[in-house]
Amino acid sequence: MVEVTAYIGMGSNLGNPQQQVSLAITELDTLEGCSLCRASSLYASPPMGPADQPDYVNAGAEINSSLEAEALLDQLQALEARHQREPTRRWGPRTLDLDLLLYGDNAIETSRLSVPHPGITGRHFVLYPLAELNSSLVVPGAGMVETLLANCPRDGLVKIETQRQSVV
Repeated sequence: MVEVTAYIGMGSNLGNPQQQVSLAITELDTLEGCSLCRASSLYASPPMGPADQPDYVNAGAEINSSLEAEALLDQLQALEARHQREPTRRWGPRTLDLDLLLYGDNAIETSRLSVPHPGITGRHFVLYPLAELNSSLVVPGAGMVETLLANCPRDGLVKIETQRQSVV
């Protein structure tokens, strides 16, 4: 398999969210068949869905992977499990949420996986980190991240100033 550039969205609002997301970024580089290229800054955002939960910490990461898309999804779900992610209500609180946002320029639709991620075009906590990684990135069927971002207000999204540096 040829390496594919993939983009991962991540979020947490339980168990020290900033630490959960920062650790997950470094752990992406340890996944079988994956190497971390770079990661965005961390962002704080109000919860999407039920309001009776803490705010989220979100980020994005660019990786290279030699895995097929569903095998990469398996690796991401295993990483979530190592962070004690437990099934809760839809859009409920979680220790770690990892979404395969983009897998090369592929459009994938299976019973387990939709790529590009269905919510990518209207979620500020996804688009701002993606734009930081690559604003000219094209979302198949939707357009350039930079253009999508122009129509997506921040709605309470705040960049968290940390000492963590992006991996290059």
